[in-house]
Amino acid sequence: MTRPDPDDRTLRLVRELAPQVLGAVVRRYRDFAAAEDAVQEALLAASTQWPRDGLPDNPRGWLIQVASRRMTDQIRSDVARRRREADTVQHLGQVMIPAGHLADGDGDDTLTLLFLCCHPALTTASAIALALRAVGGLTTAEIAHAFFVPESTMAQRISRAKAQIRASGLPFAMPVGAEKTRRLGTVLHILYLIFNEGYTASSGAELRRTDLSNEAIRLVRVVERLLPDEAEVAGLLALMLLTDARRLARTTEDGALVPLMEQDRSRWDRGAITEGVALISRTLPRAMVGPYQLQAAIAAVHDEAARPEDTDWPQILALYEVLRRIEHTPVVRLNHAVAVAMVRGADAGLALVDALDAEGQLDHHHRVDAVRAHLHEFAGRRDEARAAYEAAAARTTSLPERHYLLAKAARLGGPGRPNEE
Repeated sequence: MTRPDPDDRTLRLVRELAPQVLGAVVRRYRDFAAAEDAVQEALLAASTQWPRDGLPDNPRGWLIQVASRRMTDQIRSDVARRRREADTVQHLGQVMIPAGHLADGDGDDTLTLLFLCCHPALTTASAIALALRAVGGLTTAEIAHAFFVPESTMAQRISRAKAQIRASGLPFAMPVGAEKTRRLGTVLHILYLIFNEGYTASSGAELRRTDLSNEAIRLVRVVERLLPDEAEVAGLLALMLLTDARRLARTTEDGALVPLMEQDRSRWDRGAITEGVALISRTLPRAMVGPYQLQAAIAAVHDEAARPEDTDWPQILALYEVLRRIEHTPVVRLNHAVAVAMVRGADAGLALVDALDAEGQLDHHHRVDAVRAHLHEFAGRRDEARAAYEAAAARTTSLPERHYLLAKAARLGGPGRPNEE
């Protein structure tokens, strides 16, 4: 018998419910690694059974029930292997709780799971990687791309993180007081990376993964409701809204990438822009400025320009100057170089790109060559721009980005080829 393929509705629902189910199972059984394995089996069962049999009345409870059975089976197996007493096995079989009761009594554990992934026993990098895997649903390869490390390295990092959480013995519960504040920065960074992977997928045939960006926005809204006085939480929510507002204009009907300066701005989501601008306007004057607030302010300047030529690049450059002092990361410096080029000329920006490239912090990342290509084109150096576009296309693992970069190179022509413009 051929198994039915999961439909789009099932896939969306499974992805939405996965972190909630994992959170519930981890809370009940206190074993992160085993719970994740059990939930993966439950998700696989759902993806094959639901298209065939129809959705259950309580999909979340169904998944928790199936995952709990897997956990109970594993516990029984472990007990039997260690030759424990038969009455212990019988007792463990009573762990199961009816699916309806699970769903009615348990809330959404996603945020608690997110804070657990920001466990104090973990390094920040390991916490982010684990949460991207457990809460964001990213593959190990996608997470490795976000960190600019080999996939094997990331797999080991995630495995160690699970083991550290299990060994710590800390309860599955929301931290309080100072501990919550300490973990908040990592939580926000995790949500930022999940959103970025959804807004611009690091690999594959689609430019974006809307389910991930929507989930990141949903979770930030949850955090913002819980922590209304945290300016950087509001700043991150504003940044996501102002960026996601351009979603529909970023691709053509056939999925081709449309860069910011070429987008049809009438397709931008004005409701999201209004909400984002209001958030950042309320936050900036009353709190110490942080990187998410500054990035949101930059996004607001872009979104409030009616036409590309109306963009206030001097204001954007001023904001990047402040951001660069707070967060001196390679990506911030690369974006700062673009702003410098738009205000002071392409060569000024290229000098900063070359200096950043020489440091090797973004080795093999396509964005360095892509920015270099745009700036050479801006300066009228067609051959240099074409070569840089081709180099960027060779490095990206996103098919829409590759097609866009190759198309840009082709339009610039080259030795022995006619100019297609």
